[in-house]
Amino acid sequence: MRVIARNVLVEFWSKHPEAKMSLERWYALTKAAMWASTDEVQKAVPKAKVLNRERVRFEIAGGNFRLIVAFDFRRQVAFVKFVGTHAEYDRIDALTVSQF
Repeated sequence: MRVIARNVLVEFWSKHPEAKMSLERWYALTKAAMWASTDEVQKAVPKAKVLNRERVRFEIAGGNFRLIVAFDFRRQVAFVKFVGTHAEYDRIDALTVSQF
C-alpha cells in the first residue's frame, strides 16, 4: 500500500521519541501489505480496531498513542488521518477526524 502523510509520522515521533519504533514498524508493515479489506488489516494487526469499512485505529507504543488510518483498498492507499496521545484521541471523533 502507498502511505499518505508519512511526514506526519516523522514529525510526531520527533516530538514523541517513544512512538518512533512502533510507527516505523506500522509503516513498514502497511507499505508491504496488499490488504483488500479491514478484515485483512485486523488479521495482520490483531490489536487494531476496525471503526468502519475504511477506518482503522491502531495502538502505538503499547497504547500510549493512537493512529487512525483511512484505507482506499481499491487504489491501495492508506491515509493517515490522526496520530496523537490517548488523551487527544479521547477528544476527537474517530470516524470523521481528518487532522492532515
